[in-house]
Amino acid sequence: MASQADQTSSTATTAAEAVAPTKQAQDIALSLWDQAHNFALGLMRPWNAYQVIIIIGLILVAHILRAIFGPRIRDWMRTREGWPKWRMRFLVMAHRRLRLIFFVLLSWPTYWIMQEATWPSRSYIIGIVASLAVAWLLITIITRLIVNGFVRGLVRYAGWTWATLIILGLTGEAQQLLDSLAIEVGDTRYSVWLVVQALFVLSALLFVARLLSKTATSQIRQNKEISPSMQVLAVKFLQVTFFGAAFFIGLKTVGFDLTGLAVLSGAIGVGLGFGLQKVVSNLVSGIIILLDKSIKPGDVISLGETFGWIETLGARYASVVTRDGKEYLIPNEDLITGQVVNWSHSNEFVRLDIYFGTAYGDDPHLVRKIAIEAAAGVERVLKMKAPVCHIIGFGDSSVDYILRFWIKDPSAGLTNIRGNVFLALWDAFAAHGISIPFPQREVRMLDGDPAAESATPQPAPDDPQVAPKDAG
Repeated sequence: MASQADQTSSTATTAAEAVAPTKQAQDIALSLWDQAHNFALGLMRPWNAYQVIIIIGLILVAHILRAIFGPRIRDWMRTREGWPKWRMRFLVMAHRRLRLIFFVLLSWPTYWIMQEATWPSRSYIIGIVASLAVAWLLITIITRLIVNGFVRGLVRYAGWTWATLIILGLTGEAQQLLDSLAIEVGDTRYSVWLVVQALFVLSALLFVARLLSKTATSQIRQNKEISPSMQVLAVKFLQVTFFGAAFFIGLKTVGFDLTGLAVLSGAIGVGLGFGLQKVVSNLVSGIIILLDKSIKPGDVISLGETFGWIETLGARYASVVTRDGKEYLIPNEDLITGQVVNWSHSNEFVRLDIYFGTAYGDDPHLVRKIAIEAAAGVERVLKMKAPVCHIIGFGDSSVDYILRFWIKDPSAGLTNIRGNVFLALWDAFAAHGISIPFPQREVRMLDGDPAAESATPQPAPDDPQVAPKDAG
């Protein structure tokens, strides 16, 4: 009997605890409704009604001023073409909110004059509305710093709501109402107020982390003593550190239990490791590339049929831009496992070879001298590494040569510099009377020669293409 009584008592306690938050939320909602009802009744008093009329009049005056000065300000803005972009954006934002700006400029002097001319209670509503207008205007200006439109709108409306509650003195009731709406998971209680706090703290910390990340990235990019690959690695490391610290510090600040989150993240990590093997492989390959410095931004590489220079190194892929403007996103794993030709790995110098031939009647010593001088006269060919020319064989129709020269800017193209050197050779050979031979064949027609006729194959008698002699 005692056990049954204890069980009944425990059930009743649980039911009472479940009903308590609901009852508390109802009481808070009724209290807010009573305050709103009393405020509405207060508006029926003469001086309160006068204040409402004054506020409506100020809104109308602000609208008229906006209609008068808005077009003039817009025309003046069109003449400011040389101004920085951030200043023009600020002017556009201010122009869109001229009505609110004029209302703020009109409401506060009106409030101060009424404070001096009559009792403070007779300007109380005007003071509240003026404070709300200033808070909304400041929040609008501050939130323009947020680039993402969705986040900017979310922060703006949340800021307007919270500023309104502070000015009206309803923060306590709102906090109690949000805290009463909660659920319990094990020993942890999660309320709407806790979620709101978490969102606010996380947003603030992520904003600070983003600002620090951009500042650190700018400083690292400007440091010429750090190699490009180490710059990318340092930037990625700082981004992960800043944003990870902001996330966990924010959750810990508002009271979230991170023990369960650690177990859950471990399980999710194992699942992602199996399900996203390629993604993880590309990520690890990217880290290896940055550490061993085999490929860095600005290098000129060849991978299969793709030839171009590394534009960026990402966590999953490398961006390779070709000479024709195409941008290939090559997975990092392919750069690790495949054969990659890095034209500028250890230095920027690249040697190019071109082949040509001249007639047997031309002096090979003179040909080599003219070819070297012609190549040295091309703009991108290096003088410090002088071109060389060698004979590589005696062909059927020409003496074959190889001309070797060096450049230090392969990203500017290889085909175009080869074409310029060939053109310089053509001009130099034409000026010195050196000919470039080509294969020639002679065909002799022998008429009435018995040896030629005997050498000519005769068709078979049963060949259908041969007509019989007695045909016709």
